[in-house]
Amino acid sequence: MWRELMLIVLFYTGYTLTRIVLVKDGTGPAFAHAGDILHVERFLGIDVELGLNQTLLGVPWLARTANIFYATMHFIVTLGVVVWLYRYRPQDYRWLRTSIMVATGVALLGFWLYPLAPPRFLHSEGFVDPVTALHSLGLYASDASGSLTNQYAAMPSMHAGWALWCGFILVKLASQRWAKVLGAIYPATTVFVILSTANHYVLDAVAGVALIGGALALSWLVYMRYPEQIRDARYRIVQRMTQRSGRPAGRSRADSAPPGRASGSRI
Repeated sequence: MWRELMLIVLFYTGYTLTRIVLVKDGTGPAFAHAGDILHVERFLGIDVELGLNQTLLGVPWLARTANIFYATMHFIVTLGVVVWLYRYRPQDYRWLRTSIMVATGVALLGFWLYPLAPPRFLHSEGFVDPVTALHSLGLYASDASGSLTNQYAAMPSMHAGWALWCGFILVKLASQRWAKVLGAIYPATTVFVILSTANHYVLDAVAGVALIGGALALSWLVYMRYPEQIRDARYRIVQRMTQRSGRPAGRSRADSAPPGRASGSRI
């Protein structure tokens, strides 16, 4: 358990630090990309962010709640699901843990290659940041918190992606009906929050959901559907590499099972 917790802490710390240093070429490209995103959404007729933002600001107590939700639930719910998964569904833990790590790692490429200013920075378009407008608690409520993260890492939205990951697990693996209902509601609530608080665009959410969906499918194939084929392919690669280097090839413990016997979660 401690090894897994340390792995998660190290991974998230690396992810956060990497996001901070991925601001390149100033903020000009980020605002140019924001204009492109709005143009595409308007062409497709899915630019609902401004309407949701104005509606939320019309209900101050709901806006403050949304600000706190955005700042906290992304971390609390995800960590809670990880711990629950490890404790009560160990047979599914490894492939699901790997899926969210793979998706989050790939998301860093999006943050680097496509810096994107969130809608709350586009005051000329009519967007208003409910945190500053209501002097509310929020993820970027202080100058210190804003300077310690990359606020132009909006594409893809990992708020939407992580929420889908949590919802998928609860709907699929939870035994209580209320937990399954929460699993279905949580991703939808998160998408509403990230759009109405002007932190993300619709296309951000679509990209985050697609990324998590693809990572889940890939991880399931590797760990659950074709574990023996993946194990044998890995062994062949290691064998070729050792033959080229002149060292004798040897199987690891995970690869030592005889043909036809699945190594399962040892992968």
